[in-house]
Amino acid sequence: MPPPLTLYIHIPWCVQKCLYCDFNSYTKPNLIPETRFINALLQDLEQDLALATTSQILTSIFIGGGTPSLLSGDGIWRLLTGIQALLPYNNSTEITLEANPGTADSERFLAYKASGVNRLSLGIQSFDSKQLRTLGRIHSRTEIYQAYVHAKEAGLSNVNLDLMFGLPGQTPRSAVLDLVQAVELRPEHISWYQLTIEPNTPLYQKVGSLSLPGETIMLAIQRQGQYYLATQGFKQYEVSAYAYGTYRCFHNLNYWQFGDYIGIGPGAHGKFMDLDGNVRRIAKLSNPWDYLTRLENNLSVTKSQILSDQDIFVEFLFNALRLKEGFSLGLFEARTGLSKDYLVTKLLPAQSRGLVSLDGEQVQATSKGYQLLNQLLLILL
Repeated sequence: MPPPLTLYIHIPWCVQKCLYCDFNSYTKPNLIPETRFINALLQDLEQDLALATTSQILTSIFIGGGTPSLLSGDGIWRLLTGIQALLPYNNSTEITLEANPGTADSERFLAYKASGVNRLSLGIQSFDSKQLRTLGRIHSRTEIYQAYVHAKEAGLSNVNLDLMFGLPGQTPRSAVLDLVQAVELRPEHISWYQLTIEPNTPLYQKVGSLSLPGETIMLAIQRQGQYYLATQGFKQYEVSAYAYGTYRCFHNLNYWQFGDYIGIGPGAHGKFMDLDGNVRRIAKLSNPWDYLTRLENNLSVTKSQILSDQDIFVEFLFNALRLKEGFSLGLFEARTGLSKDYLVTKLLPAQSRGLVSLDGEQVQATSKGYQLLNQLLLILL
């Protein structure tokens, strides 16, 4: 049976680039060329479909960025309608759109819902006004609440809130307070992840003047935050993902379980089995204007690499060990084509250090291994 197939769509523009952002995003022009861009995205998808083995129905679509909520409701409708004509999906397909509270309004959310979007991911990052300014976010605390209300009034019944921890000057108390305010809204999902300051970002230039939490405080933040979320019914199923009830993100689960995915848009990446049975890694041209120009001239925007068995082994473990429940040896064999005996042998050094367990057919990072995940991966790889 082929693995699940998902689609990632990258919208590269933002009102302004956040100070910590290392993603492939650009300050938007005065007028986003929405029609040209959507046409280019669909042409990009056609090019990938000429390479891929795609007998599956899409299990999820994720529209990320950048700031996808800069696109109009009509634009999202035309995009999803065009995708449906090329690569079928149905009413059970999870369709997520990322939105910035600073670009949200009720009319836009109603149009997204009417277009087929059934999951919204709001990038709030913090409820603390000072932290929002430090991060260079364009929205206010008030706009967070307004955006959430607009989403629910539009009928979007599956909402994720993105939050960061490890912010400058943050204490365990202030970090958990962010979570308390998020939980009070009763979202279906919370993504809670550590701020990473990359070298080529404006925030990195200020790193000497930032009072970042040390290792001891960071560990206390994580432990107290995880405990609080658990008491509120949010179950951690991945390093930074917490679901209320059954509201796990299918799209991200497919990444972590090494499923197939197509990526379209500037800088997007994909991984799927090609027509010759090879596992192929795809990367798209990053600059949005070059991307548009090449597609409008019927030129390729794709770089492609066939993965070796070692590449496949590394990528599978890098993703699957992020899952709290781990993975089965059967899933490893099905998704990689490699022998489970090879994996079992590679696990021995990490098992001897108490970092990973093998219980029957189930491989899982131990509590210690989950806290030292990077170290665990280095031992295995």
